[in-house]
Amino acid sequence: MAVILETAIPFPADEVFAWHERPGAMSRLLPPWQPVRAVRQAENLRDGSSELAMPAGLRWHARHLADGYVPGRVFVDELAPQGLAQAPLRPIRWHHEHHILPDGPQQSVLRDEVSTNMPQNMVRRMLAYRHRQLSEDLRAHQRAAQHGLKPLTVALTGSHGMVGTSLGALLESGGHRVIRLVRSAPQGPNERLWNPESPDESCLDGCDAVVHLAGASIAGRFNSEHRRKIRDSRIEPTRRLAQLAAQSGVAVFISASAIGLYGADAGEDELTEDAPYGRDFLAEVVRDWEQAAQTGPDGGMRRVQVRTGLVQSPTGGLLRQMRPLYEAGLGGRLGDGRQWQSWIGLDDLVDIYHRALWDSELQGPVNATAPTPVRNSEYSAVLAKVLHRPEIFPVPAFGPRLLLGDEGAQLLALASQRVVPAKLSARGHTFRSEELPDALAHLLGREL
Repeated sequence: MAVILETAIPFPADEVFAWHERPGAMSRLLPPWQPVRAVRQAENLRDGSSELAMPAGLRWHARHLADGYVPGRVFVDELAPQGLAQAPLRPIRWHHEHHILPDGPQQSVLRDEVSTNMPQNMVRRMLAYRHRQLSEDLRAHQRAAQHGLKPLTVALTGSHGMVGTSLGALLESGGHRVIRLVRSAPQGPNERLWNPESPDESCLDGCDAVVHLAGASIAGRFNSEHRRKIRDSRIEPTRRLAQLAAQSGVAVFISASAIGLYGADAGEDELTEDAPYGRDFLAEVVRDWEQAAQTGPDGGMRRVQVRTGLVQSPTGGLLRQMRPLYEAGLGGRLGDGRQWQSWIGLDDLVDIYHRALWDSELQGPVNATAPTPVRNSEYSAVLAKVLHRPEIFPVPAFGPRLLLGDEGAQLLALASQRVVPAKLSARGHTFRSEELPDALAHLLGREL
């Protein structure tokens, strides 16, 4: 039986089709709640082939069919024989027709037809996600083009992390070249070796911009070794890269930062970019991290520090940890639930990095949070509602302390910061999801 979904897209058909042909497109369309990742995107939509990694070492091999291909209008893929040779995939049938139909000079209709024996509801959720994601990504590229952004060469650290993977794909699908700075042997022409301790002077040659995301995870017990890793992976590598970028003539240096700068117990007031620093360990690290990003000659290079909130994605961070508990009906608030959680959807965070490339007025620290922070009790209730599960098991405050220690619990699980994106709001920035229920429903493929 076929599953069909049609959606009007406010972009010309040729533009929509061209987007699908660019690197990064397949990765941008993969629903984050599904345990798959892009390994290889088809070199062309006529008769190329793609590969997805699945759990247990399985691979989904999709081949495009030349006899269904209509340039600029239709491409077709199906599960290839390599996939069918794997026993768990052998019973699956999959034939997917992608139709992009003109509907006037500035609009098109996206029509997906999937013939499969997989559950229809699962397929519909996947298609609905793809349609919304495509439309929102095209809007992001349209805004950038309207503000004069031309194809750039962007150097990216942390490219294999949750944020870096998504950002790299967004940039490539918009026609930009992404140079991934890696710490192991480069695997292709778009990777370059980066030694954080002593970066080669040529690693930024030809780059217009740098986006620096690399840094060790802060999750864990805050013993001396964990503290050292947090600091050492951020301060000096950022200082050296910022100096090299300034010397190399890079136009903009965008570096990750965090709302931990405001302190773990930041009170009830809304925190803009001008709010005072906190005085705990993470606040001091973030302060030094941002100062390191200012290193190097002042040759006109614009610098932006993206103070990131609690990133929402089932592929990592808080939501990845909480989702299994809530799906099992074991979720609940932490402690008294009154702590403020300043959250942001992964795609909105990626949009902010994208904006930092083209918005020449955006510089210095930028709060990357949704404009609607919530208390932990509200976050818990919304997540349970989106997943259609009860919320009946509050976690006492001593629970996180057992896992993370007193300091880790205070700095991470029980931290409270009511952060608002004042600079972005002043610039008229548009968020894909301003409200938590909408963000979680999209990320988890659920209906409210």
